[in-house]
Amino acid sequence: MAAATDEAEASTSCNVSTDDNHPWPYLKEMFSFAGVQNDSYRMQCLLCLPRTTKISAFKNSSSNLRKHIERKHPNHLNNYSELTSTSQKRKNVSKNMEPLTKQLKIGETKIISQATVDKAVLRFIVYGLQPFSVVEKDEFKGLIHDLQPKSAVRSRSTICAKIEEAAGEMKKSLTEAMRGVEYICTTTDCWSSRRRSFIGMTAHWIDPNNLHRCSAALACRQLKGSHTFDVLAAAIHDIHSEFEIHEKVVCITTDNGSNFLKAFRVYGGENKYGNNAESATATTSEDEYASDTEDEEKCEEIEYVEVSEILALDDLEFHLPKNQRCACHLLNLVSAVDVDAAQTDETYKRLSRSSFSKCWALWNKSGRSNKAAEMMEEECSLQLIRPNATRWNSLFLSVERILKIMKEKGDGAFRNLCAEFKIPMFTPAEKAFLGEYVTAMAPVAKAINILQGENNVHMGWLVPTLNIMVSKLKRAEISMKLCKSLVDAILAGVTKRFGDMLNDPELIAAAILLPKFKTYWTTDAAILKLGLDFIKKNMEETSQLTSDATSSEEEDFFKPLKSSQAQQGPAVLDGYLTCAGDDMGVLKTFPPLLKLSLRLNTPLPASAACERLFSTAGLIFSPKRARINSKNFENQLLLKLNKNIAPL
Repeated sequence: MAAATDEAEASTSCNVSTDDNHPWPYLKEMFSFAGVQNDSYRMQCLLCLPRTTKISAFKNSSSNLRKHIERKHPNHLNNYSELTSTSQKRKNVSKNMEPLTKQLKIGETKIISQATVDKAVLRFIVYGLQPFSVVEKDEFKGLIHDLQPKSAVRSRSTICAKIEEAAGEMKKSLTEAMRGVEYICTTTDCWSSRRRSFIGMTAHWIDPNNLHRCSAALACRQLKGSHTFDVLAAAIHDIHSEFEIHEKVVCITTDNGSNFLKAFRVYGGENKYGNNAESATATTSEDEYASDTEDEEKCEEIEYVEVSEILALDDLEFHLPKNQRCACHLLNLVSAVDVDAAQTDETYKRLSRSSFSKCWALWNKSGRSNKAAEMMEEECSLQLIRPNATRWNSLFLSVERILKIMKEKGDGAFRNLCAEFKIPMFTPAEKAFLGEYVTAMAPVAKAINILQGENNVHMGWLVPTLNIMVSKLKRAEISMKLCKSLVDAILAGVTKRFGDMLNDPELIAAAILLPKFKTYWTTDAAILKLGLDFIKKNMEETSQLTSDATSSEEEDFFKPLKSSQAQQGPAVLDGYLTCAGDDMGVLKTFPPLLKLSLRLNTPLPASAACERLFSTAGLIFSPKRARINSKNFENQLLLKLNKNIAPL
C-alpha cells in the first residue's frame, strides 16, 4: 500500500492525459494511460483495482508492465502474452485507433508509432544528405518532441546502425534486380577529396521488358596507397563479385588514366577501341608509345613492364571485361590538346592569343572582385561563365556567353564595362575570331553533351554522333576565314583518337540495331557493310549454337529444315531495316535482333555517370564531415542514389 501511495503521489507531477492517447492500445483491458512524466509513461493497472497502482514505463518499451504482471498477477501472464503478440497487436490497434482521415481536434496530436518516426528521421538524413550528428542537436530533438511528444530521438550510433542495415538490404535488392538481367555495363573512375581517395562504380542495363535504361550506384569505397593497375583491377573485380555480375558485364567504361588502361591491358580482354599503342609489346619504341597514349597527364613518365613480371603475378586468377575509353573525355582532349596544332597558322595564333587574353582578364576580374561582378550584373543583366578545367564544354560556354552579352547589350555597354575594368576592348577582328571559334566548337560541344547522357543514350549513339559532328565541321569550314586551321586540327584529332572506333564493325552494328538510326546516319556503303556483315555473322552463330544445343539423333533427320530456317536471318534484317518507327519497341518484333542489340547497346559511350556519383559524394564529404567513416559515407551515398531501386 505504501508503494502504491508513493506512486500515486508521484503521479501528480506528470501531465495527465485521456485514455484516447493510450501508447499501447492493445493493453487497454489491463492498463489505463495516466500521463507522461519526463521520458516515461505513467500507466495504471486495472487488475489492481480498487487499489491504485501506477507503473512507470519507458516510451520505447513496455517491459515494466510485463514485470508487474509477472510479480502481481501471474495468472494473467498468458493473456498479456497474447495481447502483445504481433497478430493480436495489429487487430487491437486497428480496432481501437481512430481513422487517420479523421480531422484532429484543436490540441490533439495524431498517434504515430516510434518505428514510423525512426524511418522518417532516417529518410531525412539519407535523402537530405544530413550529418548523422543532427540527431544530437537540441533543436532537432525539440522539433521531434513538439511534433510527437511521445516519440524519442534515436542516438547517433543507432542511426548509423540502421543506415548500415538499410544499406545491406539495398544491396540485396539491387543484386536481385540485376540477377534477371543478361547484359550489364559498368562505369568506374577514381576521385580524391580531403586527403582521401575513392573508387566509384555505377551499373547500367536495359530492362528486357520495356527496353528502358536502368542505372544504379554500386560502390564508392576508399582506396589506400598508390592507385596502381593491380589495385584498381582487384577493386573492380571485388565490386563485380560482390553484386554477382562478373560474368554479365559486357563492357567497362573508364577515362584515359594510364593506370586504368594498364589494368585492362594486363587483366582485361580484347581492347580494340583506340588502344593500339597500349596493347603493343614492350619493344614498342618510346616515340610511338608516347604519340598514342598522350592524355591530360602529359608529364607522366612511360612505364615499361617486363613480361616475366606479368606472368609471375599471383592475381591473374581474375579476368576483367572489355574496356571502353570515355568518348567525352577523348573529345575533351581533342578540344583542349589537339587544337594546339592550329597554332602553326600565324594569323590564328595571333588572334587566338589576343582574344583569349582579354577573355581571361574579364573572367578573372569578375570572378575575384565583388564590385566587378555587381557592375557586370547592372550593365549586362548576366554574369560571365568562368571556364573550369574539370568541366567539359566550359570554355565553349564561357566564350558563347561573352558573345551573347555583346549581341544583346551592344558594343557600347560592353565598351563601358571594359573601360571600368581597365581591359582593352575587343577589336572587330577579335570579335570575328571568337564568333568563328564558337561556330567551330559548337558541334564538338553538342556531341559531348549528347554522349554524356545516361537515360536515353546507348553505345550505338557513338559512331552516328561522331559522323554527324565531322560532317558539320566540314560544312562550317567552308565559310570560315580565321579558324580553318582550328577545324583542321579538330578533324585530325578526331581521326587520331576515334579512328578505330569509326571503323569498328561492332560499334557500327550497334548503331544500325537502334531503330533511331538504322542506316540513315551515313551514306558510306563500305561503313554500313561492315556493320551489316557483323550482324549477319552473329545471327548465324546464335542460330547455330541454339541448333547444336537442342539437337538430337532423331532431329538430325530434319536438319535441312533448320538450315533453311537459319537462312532467314538476312530476311529478318531486311524486314527490320524497312520497318517504320524509331522506338526501341520495334525490336520486339525481331527477337534475334533484339538479343544482339541488347548486348551491343547496353554499354555507355562515356563515364559521365560515375562523375555524377562523385558530384553527389562531394555534397556528403564536405569540410565539416571530413572525418566521416568511409563505410558510413558509402552507405549514405548508395542509399541516396539508389532511392528508386530500394527506397527507405
